[in-house]
Amino acid sequence: MSRLFERYKTEIIPELQKEFAIANVNAVPRLGKIVINVGVGEAIQNAKLLDTAKADLAMITGQQPVISRAKKSISAFKLRKGVAIACFVTLRDKRMYEFFDRLVNIVLPRVRDFRGVSPKGFDGRGNYTLGLRDQLVFPEIDYTKVEKPRGMNITIVTSARTDKEAAALLKKLGMPFRDSQ
Repeated sequence: MSRLFERYKTEIIPELQKEFAIANVNAVPRLGKIVINVGVGEAIQNAKLLDTAKADLAMITGQQPVISRAKKSISAFKLRKGVAIACFVTLRDKRMYEFFDRLVNIVLPRVRDFRGVSPKGFDGRGNYTLGLRDQLVFPEIDYTKVEKPRGMNITIVTSARTDKEAAALLKKLGMPFRDSQ
């Protein structure tokens, strides 16, 4: 297993049990999955743009992305139902922990003017979402081959019941939150 998962089992579970007075080890909050989503709005005119986004996402995650299609037609955006407009990857288990480890220790420190991630990205049910403005912060991406910077949303789904539990879990796993809470 990954070094982050080993640290979670040996150090973080006992700390969280003590902090939230949880008797059962299985009730301790843990990571469930990480979903990385790349929306490509320009794919309406040029479908090849989705292929480059898909290739970048596959390189970053080590897993083949799934294409997401429009659920309904919106005439203001010239969008028809069923047109491919995004791609996403769902990471679980070993790949999830390895991706989270790389995200926290390599990728986020490479973001320009980085002062920590916003503590306001929680959804009320213990899940956290953050957005990155371009894919160049990932070391796997060759910046000479990128024609257009493309952002992505990263959603971290936890088994925590509250945002406070999820924030404690992510902080102990190494997520660098901004101090202004």
